[in-house]
Amino acid sequence: MTSTVDVAALAGILDAARRERREVPPLTHAHPDLTVPDGYAVQAEGIRLREAQGERVVGLKMGFTSEAKRKQMNLGSPIFGVLTDRMRVQPGGVVRVGAGIHPRIEPEIAFRTSKELKGTVTRDEVLDACEAVFAAMEVLDSRFVGFKYFSLPDVVADNASSSLFVPGTLERGPRDLDLTKLQMRMEVNGKVEGEARSDAISGDPVVSLIQLCALLAERGQVLPAGSLVLSGAATAAYLMKPGDHVRLTVDGLGTVEVTAGE
Repeated sequence: MTSTVDVAALAGILDAARRERREVPPLTHAHPDLTVPDGYAVQAEGIRLREAQGERVVGLKMGFTSEAKRKQMNLGSPIFGVLTDRMRVQPGGVVRVGAGIHPRIEPEIAFRTSKELKGTVTRDEVLDACEAVFAAMEVLDSRFVGFKYFSLPDVVADNASSSLFVPGTLERGPRDLDLTKLQMRMEVNGKVEGEARSDAISGDPVVSLIQLCALLAERGQVLPAGSLVLSGAATAAYLMKPGDHVRLTVDGLGTVEVTAGE
């Protein structure tokens, strides 16, 4: 991390933007030398601010794991962000669009761990450490102007654009399905807005957890037991509008639905 970065100040800017629902310029406009490690330091400080406000960390999410998502955002490296309990939206619930800036929703495969994972792990070790796999949707909401034209350090600092997540209720054992061949279809108001096979996520959603463990190890961290992990989007994200009804269907994992409110 560069010595010229005021991590607390930058985290405070993003935290205020989130709470006040307003856009701010990318951090790299004023700090062109901001690095990815700087971004993770800002992210971690931002999570500490949220914990001080009463939030509790419940898991992690991976970003930029699909070709569609990388093309949409013109960014290429996998990254991770942090999920808290206040980001959870119950299936069938309402996402208040007006409570965000420019929320976008995308389809995911999610996991819950029952054992700690750390360092370099194999696919079998990940499967052994996960007690459940389920469908989920993530609502992204960048704090940056226009949700575009930001760099990798920017999006990392902004907690990988995390906002909300909607977990499915049908859980399966991670070895009960071929996780590389699940058809995923996201419909908005009955129209298909995104469709892909689950191998659009890192070639295999399990690989996202392998990548996550490696990213955490670089920072001296581990993936704790009991973590919820969003493995990444299978398609490009959809910009939500009030009144939208979003339904995700995943082979073997049922459906997840949510409505966009004002």
